[in-house]
Amino acid sequence: MNILTSILFSLFFLGIIGIIINRLHLLSLLLCLELLLISLFLNISIWSQINNSLYSLNFSILLLTLSACEASTGLALMVSLSRSHNTDLLSNINLLQS
Repeated sequence: MNILTSILFSLFFLGIIGIIINRLHLLSLLLCLELLLISLFLNISIWSQINNSLYSLNFSILLLTLSACEASTGLALMVSLSRSHNTDLLSNINLLQS
C-alpha cells in the first residue's frame, strides 16, 4: 500500500468520523458526506488504474455522477428546511411536525 492510497483511506475515515461527530448543522453533515463520496471515487479510480480495469473505471464515473446528484438534492433539502424552520440545526428540525 503506497502513501497515496493510505491518504485516501484516511480521508474516507475522516469523513466517517466527521459524520459521527458533526451532527449540529446540516451543511457540515453534507460536507462530510461529500468527502466520503469523493474519497471513494478517488480510491476506485486509483484501484482501476493499478489493475487496468475499465469496469471499475466506469463504476467510479457512475459514483461521481451519483455524488453530484446527492449534493444537489442535499442542498435543495437544506434550503427548503431552512426556509420553513428558519434554522439549519439538525436538533430543531422535526419532520413529523407540519
